[in-house]
Amino acid sequence: MKREKFSSRLGFILVSAGCAIGLGNVWKFPYMCGEYGGAAFILIYLAFLLIMGIPVMVCEFAIGRGSKRSVAAAFEKLEPERTIWHRMKYIGMLGCYLLMMFYTMVGGWMLYYCFRSLRGDFVGATSEAISGAFGAMLLDLPTMTFWTVLICVIGFAVCMFGLQSGIEKVTKFMMAALLLIMVVLAVHSVFLEGAGEGVRFYLIPDFEKMVENGIGNVVFGALSQAFFTLSIGIGAMMIFGSYLDHSRSLTGEAINITILDTFVALTAGFIIIPACFAYGIEPGAGPSLVFITLPNIFAQMTGGFLWSALFFLFLSFAALTTIIAVFENIIAFDMDLLGWTRKKSVFVSAVAVILLSMPAVLGYNVLSGVQPLGAGSTIMDLEDFIVSNNLLPLGSLGYVLFCTRKNGWGWDAFIREVNSGEGISFPKGLKSYVSFGIPLIIAVIYLKGYYDKFSGSDPLTLGCWMAVAAVFLLFVFWCALGRSKRTA
Repeated sequence: MKREKFSSRLGFILVSAGCAIGLGNVWKFPYMCGEYGGAAFILIYLAFLLIMGIPVMVCEFAIGRGSKRSVAAAFEKLEPERTIWHRMKYIGMLGCYLLMMFYTMVGGWMLYYCFRSLRGDFVGATSEAISGAFGAMLLDLPTMTFWTVLICVIGFAVCMFGLQSGIEKVTKFMMAALLLIMVVLAVHSVFLEGAGEGVRFYLIPDFEKMVENGIGNVVFGALSQAFFTLSIGIGAMMIFGSYLDHSRSLTGEAINITILDTFVALTAGFIIIPACFAYGIEPGAGPSLVFITLPNIFAQMTGGFLWSALFFLFLSFAALTTIIAVFENIIAFDMDLLGWTRKKSVFVSAVAVILLSMPAVLGYNVLSGVQPLGAGSTIMDLEDFIVSNNLLPLGSLGYVLFCTRKNGWGWDAFIREVNSGEGISFPKGLKSYVSFGIPLIIAVIYLKGYYDKFSGSDPLTLGCWMAVAAVFLLFVFWCALGRSKRTA
């Protein structure tokens, strides 16, 4: 089956950036800025994007373009004989499915809130009513199911039309609309009365607040956010590398995508933080910022229903671009492994993803008693923990090792692939850093994430979870060092 290709370089950049740009850019980045000292946090975050995020993304793109396959089949194509790198594919395949098991539900929330904003439900509403509306939505199984299924249908319908006619064309439109809406919202927010203090907080580093929160905590928070914001580690980017020709080198493309992703995150901060200061709201309010804090702010604004609708439309586009990108990965798994047509894979995958999304939906109502990570946790929390704290860092670690180890693809083959075409070349002198420095950073992120998650538990529970983390980490090294009787 002939491999599809992007119709233009712009299409590749926008689709890949759309995959990276998600809800984490919008709600997580601003509240982390609010919590960790504004611009001081941003400076550290940008440094980590440069020294870690871009190299890992380049590795993922290179494996995709070099193999012309999705993560389900890329390692088989490139690995040397009698190695077991191909077992890394399970991290990517599992990660894409697990991500969509809860991300589709959250994307449905965005569509629902956009609909409610257009309907004027929050105009003049009290803080109690707005807070209660979010809780009522979570308990309403038919509503939760409808909006989750709707966003799945929209996403798979786009994928049905293929790469150029569906994904590329629709994502170009949504990305253009997303960027325009963001700029309009940011300008409006910055010029609100009292917003100047928020702008100063956002742009002027406050190192004293950074010290108050603990320098180690701030640095690790920036490191984690830089790592996770680019959607690297589960092959979500790899598939778009497989659709790319060799006219451009990969380093420049990764830089462009990172710049666009960062622009969205920074602009989201200009939307949210000045508005919080203008209305006396704490910008470090956490995840409730989007569904409770911001609707409260919009309810106090002149024309608030319009600004609220635009904001949640922007969030819906951010969610959809990621959903469509990951759906394309899932569809490609069947096409690469089983030789299915796109149409057959779309229908089977759509049914599978919709059914697999239901546990997260039920976890807020019918199955609310299931609290897998302790009191107050939900099924979605478990799914998110597996993806964010495990599969993303472990997958990224595997890609870096595969691209640098002699018994993997190897540094020389990696460099040839990355630097093929016009544009910025990946520095060959970074071999030691990429081979040893980045794996060490990823391992620290991974283990520290587990420690932070369970440090409040008793020592036995903490020890058990750290042992689990060590076992998962050893799986990646086993794939890197193991041998097999099979031939590639």
